[in-house]
Amino acid sequence: MFNPSREQVREFFRQTWGKYQAKKPLTPMEQMAAEIITWHPEYHNMLTNPDAIHHDYHISKGQTNPFLHMSMHLAIQEQLSIDQPVGIRQAYEHMLKKHTPHDAQHRIMEALGEVVWQAQKDGTMPDNQRYLELIWRQATPNAPFRS
Repeated sequence: MFNPSREQVREFFRQTWGKYQAKKPLTPMEQMAAEIITWHPEYHNMLTNPDAIHHDYHISKGQTNPFLHMSMHLAIQEQLSIDQPVGIRQAYEHMLKKHTPHDAQHRIMEALGEVVWQAQKDGTMPDNQRYLELIWRQATPNAPFRS
């Protein structure tokens, strides 16, 4: 299992952005990351700073961790590519009728954050059924969820 360190993940995003800007060939994973980075112009300057890999982000100070945010996008894109949990791709495609891919992923990200937070709080594995339920609520806000 691939288990990169915090610094390795951050350096991956920094290097990917550098390669993208230099118009160098990108791996499939780098292509996904570059697309995510283009969605977030507020991160572009930070990604050119080599010291960014060491910066701590504190939610108590109103700071969003850009590396965590982009990593969640990557996780969601991977889930969509293999349809795991089963049904996530269908919900996402439903969202795309009204939202951009970026906005739809942010809606999924809210569900992912809630499920991961609950699992950490309870000391359990994330609840995939709950995750899908939350995603479908975002996809069809006026319809009851059916499993």
